[in-house]
Amino acid sequence: MSEDKAIWPPVEPIAAGLKGRCPRCGEGKLFSSFLTVGKQCGVCRLDYSFADAGDGPAVFVILIIGFVVVGLALWMEVSLAPPLRLHLLLWIPLTLILSLGSLRLIKGVLITLQYSNKAAEGRLDKDQ
Repeated sequence: MSEDKAIWPPVEPIAAGLKGRCPRCGEGKLFSSFLTVGKQCGVCRLDYSFADAGDGPAVFVILIIGFVVVGLALWMEVSLAPPLRLHLLLWIPLTLILSLGSLRLIKGVLITLQYSNKAAEGRLDKDQ
């Protein structure tokens, strides 16, 4: 990521990521579609080529949503002992809805944190 020479007021990275806003100005859109990061900010013209969340959002979604859904399913089984078809009708749609809903939020937060912390690929200095 190249050095950012523009002067912008500080943006809270988590709030900007949850709203899907530009990590530099906090106003432009970060995403061009549901999970696709845009080319640049429409307001401050920040180039989003640095933005690479990788598999991080998917891992966080799997761990968080899996913990919630499995915990609720286990509690329901122990407490109420419903038939298997009720488990299927409840937990499969809930898992899909929670996963898709939180994937965009977590991806936005990881990208804005990447920008605010100036995270980039590791490089070896050849000067030493």
